[in-house]
Amino acid sequence: MADIAQDTFVRVLTRQQLPSLDAPRSYLAAIARGLVIDHWRRRELELAWLETLASWPEPEAPSPEARLLFLEALVEIDRMLDVLKPVVRTAFLLAQLDGLTCAEIAQRLGVSLATAERYVAKALRACYALRFEA
Repeated sequence: MADIAQDTFVRVLTRQQLPSLDAPRSYLAAIARGLVIDHWRRRELELAWLETLASWPEPEAPSPEARLLFLEALVEIDRMLDVLKPVVRTAFLLAQLDGLTCAEIAQRLGVSLATAERYVAKALRACYALRFEA
């Protein structure tokens, strides 16, 4: 709980420009709520990652440093996917995880080929933007 409070105030203090606050408690509560959600989402990703690692043969298991890098990448990808519209996220995941072509995605989503291509391109641009922010 103290970590969330500290992180909330760190977020406020590191903001470039603070909004005018009519209700500072509500503002702080909203930031804290977001931090709690981020914490639990990261925890879920971490548990899924640990389950995946447990299924790998020992010689193939990554080093502790690589494990942490993979986890951080998963967290960033999750954040990126979360800001996408659901249909764009679905199109991207169908392309990346299921290996579907844009034509197959269009058929699956019931949209035109051009729309499916736009969805996948939008998600890819978000990935590239994420890559260059770091």
